Amino acid sequence: MTKHYNKSSEKQKRRLLRQNQTYLEEILWLHLRNRKCLGIKFRRQYSIDQYVVDFYAPEIKLAIELDGGVHNESDQKAYDAIRQKYIEHFGVTFCRLTNEEYEGNPEKALLKIEVAIKELSLIK
Repeated sequence: MTKHYNKSSEKQKRRLLRQNQTYLEEILWLHLRNRKCLGIKFRRQYSIDQYVVDFYAPEIKLAIELDGGVHNESDQKAYDAIRQKYIEHFGVTFCRLTNEEYEGNPEKALLKIEVAIKELSLIK
């Protein structure tokens, strides 16, 4: 069976992304790490084939993406759509947050994540 998750060939990419997290990714990580969000284990900068998602909960297959302003550009939107569809092929569900959404109302953004976790936990 082919390995699709956290391939060793993507290790350097994941490491660089972890070392160069945005400020908001660091803040969100403080709320997700060590099972702080509803007891679910999250990993940061997790790869699925050649793509890396910001945060991933393997037990419920939830990817959380924190999108900055660059994700509003048409080329980036098209790339994100292709990337998300490919990753969803593995049964992964996405929860997307914009930087503005998280920065403007972090409690509401965290509630959105909790709702996604609860929905996936019911399915499982």
